[in-house]
Amino acid sequence: MLTHRNLVANLVNHDAPIDKTGPQDVTLAFLPFFHIYGLSMILTLALARGATLVILPRFELDTALQAIQQHRVTRLPLVPPLVLRLAREPKTSDYDLSSLQVVYSGAAPLAPELHTQIEAKLSVNLKQGYGMTELSPGSHMHPETGRPAQPGTVGQLVANTDAQLSEMGEIWIRGPQVMAGYLNKPDETRDTLTEDGWLRTGDIGTVDEAGNWSIVDRLKEMIKYKGFQVAPAELEALLLTHPDVLDAAVIGVKDEEAGEIPKAFIVPRPNGTRDPQALQDWVATQVAPYKRIRALEFIDEVPKSPSGKILRRLLG
Repeated sequence: MLTHRNLVANLVNHDAPIDKTGPQDVTLAFLPFFHIYGLSMILTLALARGATLVILPRFELDTALQAIQQHRVTRLPLVPPLVLRLAREPKTSDYDLSSLQVVYSGAAPLAPELHTQIEAKLSVNLKQGYGMTELSPGSHMHPETGRPAQPGTVGQLVANTDAQLSEMGEIWIRGPQVMAGYLNKPDETRDTLTEDGWLRTGDIGTVDEAGNWSIVDRLKEMIKYKGFQVAPAELEALLLTHPDVLDAAVIGVKDEEAGEIPKAFIVPRPNGTRDPQALQDWVATQVAPYKRIRALEFIDEVPKSPSGKILRRLLG
């Protein structure tokens, strides 16, 4: 349940990090408005700032690239699967995308390598943010001005917002954007909101000395291998750097001896090699022994939600 105060407060929360967006800007909008990212951080934010919105019913590559060229789009909100596609899509060179100034990525973790690739390819600044529907939706953001965004991080806390890490490393947030609760679900509300107003996000995170926050993975998605915790997102980000890998997802599968083992699902590049053992051996040279990929399967497409989150329940 998001109140009017929640939603308005979150727009004000972002006055500082998104201080450059205004009437001179054109935002391309094709992410769904039924999702909080599209509703609040694209539609409502652009209207509140007086920016122009170019709205497409869905993402289609050529249509989107043509719209950027024709309407001189300056702001491009994306989700990680689309960052990945644009970073590796040769068609981008067929269009004039020079109007683009900022690309935003949210709704799911973005690999550091993709961050740097898209900046170099499109000559833009990439800014990440962090939040969820329960936060109306934002609590962290890379500022549009000032220091460059640190790849692999989701920025700093927005105004009037507190954050802490629990003993498990879970991020807790408190601020005027925190939801009122879940509709007709008092038990779930009590499990998520503490009595003193902290929202348990369910995400494992870290913060450095400069105040840059990073998301490790979802608490419930951590793989427990022989008592060690393995973050699927870390392995996915590593796999995406391999020249034969187009996309990747990692889940934990039950194992009698280890409890769970990391299993990777790989979408190979069209001309890439399909050698599971070679990929597993390559990962083994990059990570600690307990993080190694113990099983690997090639698939045609990684299932994802409209907001870009991997639908791990559909993999097995």
